[in-house]
Amino acid sequence: MIFITRRERFNAAHRLFRKDFSDEKNLEIFGKCSNPNWHGHNYELFVTIKGEIDPETGFLLNLKQLSKLIKDRVIEKIDHKNINIEVDFMEGKFASTEVLAVSIWDQIEADIRIYGAELHAVKLFESENNYAEYFGK
Repeated sequence: MIFITRRERFNAAHRLFRKDFSDEKNLEIFGKCSNPNWHGHNYELFVTIKGEIDPETGFLLNLKQLSKLIKDRVIEKIDHKNINIEVDFMEGKFASTEVLAVSIWDQIEADIRIYGAELHAVKLFESENNYAEYFGK
């Protein structure tokens, strides 16, 4: 079994808050990330897939295909958008990096299987110091 990883980047804004909390309580729990006027990140997304190498092509999956899939299913929907209000696959969800990583997994897993590979991990860097990594259920 071989593992390959594709990195993509996107920029997006979000706000960590609960509607049922006051602005004061949101600030206490989520700090600056609860800014009512939003804040943004330059995200780095790493998608790792696994499987067997195709003896005919020498690839597990052509990385151009993987890149196109990620761009079509995730990047085009989220880049330069507000995660809380403009991203269809985040509708009604808390806009944390953890939830976003799981939601990205859900966006691409089935399509990766169509290509004969298996999704191994979604790693999402929110900043140089913070990231979430998801390996599925």
